[in-house]
Amino acid sequence: MSKQKFTLEYPVRCSPTILYEFLATSNGLGEWFAETVDERDGKFYFGWNGSVEEAEVLEKEEESFIRFRWVGAPKDEYFEFRIDKSEITNQTILVITDFAEKKDIKDQSQLWDYQVKDLFHRLGN
Repeated sequence: MSKQKFTLEYPVRCSPTILYEFLATSNGLGEWFAETVDERDGKFYFGWNGSVEEAEVLEKEEESFIRFRWVGAPKDEYFEFRIDKSEITNQTILVITDFAEKKDIKDQSQLWDYQVKDLFHRLGN
């Protein structure tokens, strides 16, 4: 069964420059995404509860987006953090794209909500 792509959007009260640091650096990601984060040779190593997951950076653009793929995941599956601006309100929007089985999208979305809440706390939102 193939996974489905889903997207979540979160309005953020901070500059794209600051937000990008939290999305694309090991120090920033270590503040909210995982217990430990190391970066070596274009790969990120995310640690939770003693286990480590490895992800490679597929693409990135400073202050715009970063796309990761878990090592071992299908080539067309990734997770991405994108920074958009609302044309109407000029507010910064964090757009997260991920993949999950259809039955797991709700749970995966709730996990992202929890993670982003931690990110917002770190950002002072």
